[in-house]
Amino acid sequence: MNWTDTVGYIAATLTTLSFAPQAWLTFRTRDVSGISLGMYSAFTLGVALWLAYGWMVGAWPIVVANGITLLLAMAILGMKLVYGSRR
Repeated sequence: MNWTDTVGYIAATLTTLSFAPQAWLTFRTRDVSGISLGMYSAFTLGVALWLAYGWMVGAWPIVVANGITLLLAMAILGMKLVYGSRR
């Protein structure tokens, strides 16, 4: 692994891990009242596009980080759609 990949993996790890506590809190409490549907929809689409870009250029740090983040974002977006209308 070269220095460029190492920097990419460190950045990917930090940004993905920084997202995890909010995702965990949302999963635990199911409180989505503070989440904007429009913003989260755009965020989820953006992450999906970053994943596609990473795949197309073979940038595995981008693929791995955005793959994990996309799963979390889709789960939270789904919770917003299900639980957001109940409150």
